[in-house]
Amino acid sequence: MSEAEQHTHHAIDYVELPVTDLEEAKRFYTEAFGWEFNDYGPTYAGIRSPGGESEVGGLDPGGEVRGGGPLVLLHSQDLDRTVEAVRDAGGRILQAPYAFPGGRRFHFADPSGNELGVYADS
Repeated sequence: MSEAEQHTHHAIDYVELPVTDLEEAKRFYTEAFGWEFNDYGPTYAGIRSPGGESEVGGLDPGGEVRGGGPLVLLHSQDLDRTVEAVRDAGGRILQAPYAFPGGRRFHFADPSGNELGVYADS
């Protein structure tokens, strides 16, 4: 497959999360969600796509953690279990699970302070 065939025109292709501690961020996302990374030394880690070697994003310890930016949402097949995994990995629940049209979701902060959400279909 060529490089052009691996990307969808005008689709979100890559998301970078600024982090305060790269190793702590990798530990958190591995424990909470099973994510795997491509390491590029002490200054960057690519987030591997599920089941592949391509990347869907990265962890950037050189970035500035700020609130109020775009909200990244992850999908879960078992929202209550995901809440437990986030807590167990050291995440902070910002909004407990709540209903929205089509399902339920919650928001959490990772150890660097980035806010993300997780949702499950009804």
